[in-house]
Amino acid sequence: MLPFDTVALFLAAGVLLSLSPGPDNVFVLIQSMTHGVRAGAIITLGLCTGLLVHSAAVILGVAALFQTSEMAFTILKLTGVAYLIYLAYGALKASPEKLTGDEKAIPLSKLYLRGIVMNVTNPKVSIFFLAFLPQFVDLSLNSNSITSELVPVSLQMLQLSVIFIIAALLVFNIIAVLAGFMGQKLTESEGIQRWLNRISGVVFIGLAMKLALSEQN
Repeated sequence: MLPFDTVALFLAAGVLLSLSPGPDNVFVLIQSMTHGVRAGAIITLGLCTGLLVHSAAVILGVAALFQTSEMAFTILKLTGVAYLIYLAYGALKASPEKLTGDEKAIPLSKLYLRGIVMNVTNPKVSIFFLAFLPQFVDLSLNSNSITSELVPVSLQMLQLSVIFIIAALLVFNIIAVLAGFMGQKLTESEGIQRWLNRISGVVFIGLAMKLALSEQN
């Protein structure tokens, strides 16, 4: 196992990074406000499943491909851009509905998949993990020294990934609850819900533009 001080430091870093404004927590915020707390919680599970994919990519070395291959990076990036534009179109075309009816109308599997696709199609996440996780790896634990516990680098990175995902789950679910409560009050008015849908569409377009302009470094 990793030393307690490493775990505590990395958990704190994970919470702070999850709180900092970014595509994932903005996505949870908007979806929770427009579709309710349950939607935000399920999307959070999808996003964190996507983090598992990125973690596996880093551990297996696949993330290095996105850092070195411009074509691979661009293909995945454009897939994410297209999906965000699709979500923006859906939000802009959506008609006002009561929140409870809207929650029941969206299948859990669709919400979950929405979170996975949103996270997995952002190659910057893999590159971030590739740069961030190794900073907390202790190479001495990977040695065969009698005085140190043998913990391979790959296992350390897996443990760090799980800690980061726990931090993200905690932060994103808090965002979902707060945003869902606020959205429930706001969507009692059809006029306000129309504006929320428009804001959601604009936010998705903004996220798509940000992703489209992102670079490998």
